[in-house]
Amino acid sequence: MLAQELERAEEKPQFAEPPLSEIELERRSRTNQNPPGRSLWQLWGEDLITHDGKLLEQGFWALAVHRFGNWRMGIKSKVLRWPFSLAYKFLYRFVEWTCGISLPYTVKVGRQVRIWHHSGMIFNAVSIGDRVQLRQNTTFGVVRTVHNFELHVIEEGADIGVGAAILGPVRIGANAVIGANSVVLSDIPPNTVAVGAPAKVVRNLEWAREGGHYDEGTVTR
Repeated sequence: MLAQELERAEEKPQFAEPPLSEIELERRSRTNQNPPGRSLWQLWGEDLITHDGKLLEQGFWALAVHRFGNWRMGIKSKVLRWPFSLAYKFLYRFVEWTCGISLPYTVKVGRQVRIWHHSGMIFNAVSIGDRVQLRQNTTFGVVRTVHNFELHVIEEGADIGVGAAILGPVRIGANAVIGANSVVLSDIPPNTVAVGAPAKVVRNLEWAREGGHYDEGTVTR
């Protein structure tokens, strides 16, 4: 029974949207990619609550600067945007140098994302969905230097373990769990646990959902 579930889980998942092209990624870098329907202050407040109200939490700083970096792109005039861009560049480097967290504003980040601890965190991705859990010494990046736009998508509710490396144009499915120090080079289906280098699916979480032991969670509107 378990073997059949794992076999189904390892089949290539059918995701709702294809990977973004280089042109599309470039276009998105010129727009505000913050979650819609929320002001900058509302997003800051929600991120602070997500980080247990700890104002000095490094993960909160990284997200606060990321939200600000996207907010400024909503200012159409380059002249009016310039001082905010200058402030963003300084704050981005400050967080990178003091917290060891690199989260470019070009990454589309959802709501209630939690960045646990600090240091050794590089988050270059197409998008990071709602309620994703991120931990220290984690790398989101490319497989090789000549493939700079082949980035990945982290879907909502994913839980990324300590020291994980997610490389290339792959998708981490909704509510998937990536084990500590795993190296992900291919798509991971939703509701599965993947571990190892390269990462392999070792467990399907669907059974737990049916038994009432698995909580996907919801974003509070």
